[in-house]
Order: sequence, then C-alpha cells, then structure tokens
Amino acid sequence: MDLISEDKISAMTSLEKLRFVLDGVKAGNIVILEGGLTSEEQMKLIELTMSEVNDDFPGIEIGGYPTRKGFLNLKRKTRLTVIGPANMMRTIRKDRDLISAIVSAI
Repeated sequence: MDLISEDKISAMTSLEKLRFVLDGVKAGNIVILEGGLTSEEQMKLIELTMSEVNDDFPGIEIGGYPTRKGFLNLKRKTRLTVIGPANMMRTIRKDRDLISAIVSAI
C-alpha cells in the first residue's frame, strides 16, 4: 500500500500524477492519495487505464471522499482517493466520510 502526500502529488503535472498512480497500481499496490484527484484527472485515469487493460492487468477500482462545496465549484477534487487493482480491491460502501473496501491477495 502506497500512501502519497498531497505535497508530492501537487509537485507533479496532471499526466505525471496519472502515470505515477497507474504504474503503482499495475505493480500490484493500492495507492492512497492525500488531496486526491480532480474529476477531470479521474476521467483521464480511467481512459488511460482502459487503454492498458489486458490479461495481466484487469483495470482499477477507484474511490474517494467528495470535496466540500467550494467557490463556484471550480477544479473540484476529492479529499482522498483510493486506487487499486480491480482484481484485488472492491469498494463495498462509500459515503461522505467513510470508504469500506475488501482487499484480497491475488
């Protein structure tokens, strides 16, 4: 499990973040991002993941705490994002302040 600080992620470009996350998940890690990803970054991560799905990489499971309403809701991002291999992680419950997931070894 990789716990990534918001300071580390904020120093990266959007594409660097997505590649960093996807490489970690493809290596079999569950990646937890403090500060999370914007909704645009989450969509791009899903697009990037879909292009790399094969027999060895089944895709990702993603969950996050939603942001609080901000000024004009510009560039909203989650407060925390949890991303893991689809064959290892399954979100069973998610609400405003709690994410419950089942994690199993392959």
